[in-house]
Amino acid sequence: MAKIQAIHAAREAREARIASATDADADGNAPARGADLASAVDTLAKQLAATAVERDRQGGHAANERELIRASGLLALSVPVEHGGAGALWSTVLGAVRRLAEADSALAHVFGFHHLQIAGVLLYGTPEQHAYFLRPTVERRLFWGNALNPLDRRVVARAELDGYRIDGVKSFSSGSVGSDVLTFSAWHKVSDTALIAALPTQAEGITVNPDWDAFGQRQTDSGTVRFDHVRLESIQVLQAPGTTPTPRATLRSQVAQLIMTNLYLGLARGAFTEARRYVREDARPWFAAGVQRHADDPYVQERFGEFWLRLQAAEALSNQAGLALDAALARGVSVTADERGELAVAGAQAKVLAHRAALEVGSELFDVTGASSTAARFGYDRFWRNARVHTLHDPVAYKIRDLGRYALLDQIPEPTAYS
Repeated sequence: MAKIQAIHAAREAREARIASATDADADGNAPARGADLASAVDTLAKQLAATAVERDRQGGHAANERELIRASGLLALSVPVEHGGAGALWSTVLGAVRRLAEADSALAHVFGFHHLQIAGVLLYGTPEQHAYFLRPTVERRLFWGNALNPLDRRVVARAELDGYRIDGVKSFSSGSVGSDVLTFSAWHKVSDTALIAALPTQAEGITVNPDWDAFGQRQTDSGTVRFDHVRLESIQVLQAPGTTPTPRATLRSQVAQLIMTNLYLGLARGAFTEARRYVREDARPWFAAGVQRHADDPYVQERFGEFWLRLQAAEALSNQAGLALDAALARGVSVTADERGELAVAGAQAKVLAHRAALEVGSELFDVTGASSTAARFGYDRFWRNARVHTLHDPVAYKIRDLGRYALLDQIPEPTAYS
């Protein structure tokens, strides 16, 4: 842990130097940096919170709110300074996801997955590809979407000249609706492996269908993407078929897992904050409690103590995992398989606790807020619904299994798209 903290301190010093930079993007607006960053994130969270309950009820595409995200300058947060971005630490990006999820977990998901695609470019791509994809991302404030879903192999790639031809359908494509660029995977039957690439969403032959209809996370724009005879150039291929990923490249799945972890933690914190406000300001005490204020009921206090413990434990492990991610990324191409495995353990234990906190606080808050808090105008049910839908992304039981193997047999998790 001392080594992680030392690396983190060095990178924080670097980020402080970045904060004083005055590089401007093509519109003359500098990406949020330094002291301005926390203010930009908090302002955006408040803007999203103002309409979150009604938009959750409506579902569909939050076009106006996505423009608020674009205008905030936060789309450039994870882009390196040399390409015009803010060059923030990944623990900083994860903190932004967490804060936004307190207000609106669906838009926090879209925001987090935008940055996940940037991580993919940085981890899979060459320096030439970094410039090719990331400079326009900052200059034009491009929004990235995801159609990578590795378990869905219906999209296939066939070699054609010096590139590929892409055909098929991809499900669970988070942030695809309204995106400017898509990261996607396609199965290459000849090598029996997948390629990973990125294309403009408006490229000829790509159709995004806004058909996401889950009972939670209703505005994640997780539509179905169809590829009909789409041309893919070699510069757009981030990971070619038959490539064996390096330990550094496999860090992408850890970025993804920690984005989800902080999404769940934000949901839990949002539920806690709303329940606390309601109990202090609106709730009436139960007649048998013998107190004047609901907040003075010892049983209510006991439940809030339990909520607090769950949040504190999940937050501590999430922060620790964020530092471990910073340290692993700081190692660059020198990061080893063992170091990557230790990060996966840190991420798994954080995710399990955040998963539990989101579901438990989101559900049990009604035990302390009472019947009147179920009124539709509060929308408190959204915390549990959103957590329940998103925590099904990959089974938490397999995270606990990985932790058991580590604790019992000293086995680090095998790198996959989910571990």
